[in-house]
This record gives sequence, C-alpha cells and structure tokens, in this order.
Amino acid sequence: MKNKSYLFMGLIVFFTIIFSFLPFAAAEGGTMELTSSAFSEGRMIPGKYTCDGSDVSPPLNWKAAPTGTKSYVLICDDPDAPVGTWVHWVYYDIPAETESLPENVATDEQPAHGGTQGINDFRKIGYGGPCPPGGTHRYYFKLFALDTLLDLSSGATKKQVLKAMENHIIGQAQLMGKYRR
Repeated sequence: MKNKSYLFMGLIVFFTIIFSFLPFAAAEGGTMELTSSAFSEGRMIPGKYTCDGSDVSPPLNWKAAPTGTKSYVLICDDPDAPVGTWVHWVYYDIPAETESLPENVATDEQPAHGGTQGINDFRKIGYGGPCPPGGTHRYYFKLFALDTLLDLSSGATKKQVLKAMENHIIGQAQLMGKYRR
C-alpha cells in the first residue's frame, strides 16, 4: 500500500512538471488575454458592430503573448446559428508585434496594419458582424498565437486556416459577446 502511495505521488509530481512546461499553459508575463473597449466578456455587443448598425469590427486588445510568437490568427464565430456555427471573421498572419486591432478594420484582403483576411460565411472578405435571425446569440472572438506564419493566400476559409494552424498554436485567448434581435 505504501509503495502505491509513493507511485501515485510520483505521478502527480511528474505530470505537474510536464504540464507546467507546455507552451500553451501560460504565456510569459501571464495568461494571454483578449479584451475590447466596446464590450466586456459575456456582455451585449453594441449595435454599431452588427448588421443592424455600421457593421464595423470592434476594437480588440490583447496582452501576454507567449515567447516565440511569430503571428496571430483571429476567428470570430457564432455557435448558435440555426445552420450550425456561422463564421463572421477569419484573419491570419497578423504580425507578432501587434497588440490590438482598431475599430473598423478595413475589409481588404491585406489591411494596412498587416495580416491577411479570409472569407466569412457571408462569402465576403473580412468582418461581418452579428446578424442573428432572432433571439440571443453568442459570438466568440478567438485569438491564437502561433509559432509560424501560415502564408496562405487571401480568402482562406476557417477550415483551411484551422488545418494550417495544427501543431503551431502556442497560446490562445477568447472573448465572448452576445447580440439579440
């Protein structure tokens, strides 16, 4: 019985050490965090950032990127859409030195501040704001720190970006906002 206790304690120590060294466990300086000055986690997204308003992207800020970050990927989607998860924004190869995105990122394939935008489920390049057919939906802004550039052509889909990101994610953060029509 005593040997089993030592073995159990040894395994706990072993896995604690292993998990503490995984790159996504914690970014240097703390856990990666994604915020917006337009809305807080779990709160309502202002109409300005939806199809009922100006339909411009909200300002986003992040901090505590992991050491070794070469680029970021931002994906925004709605898991509550009646047809399944609806993709609102796919933005990749965002430069590693970037710590924020301004309000109203241009819907260009390659915006002036860097990176490349993919196609959303509205079949457009760039951001397409919340536009639920009814009820309250959740919108997840997911930021991934990568140890590489994806180097995909503009107009890539979420599926293509996720495939290219495999085995390159070294940190991530998420911000969820809601919108009701």
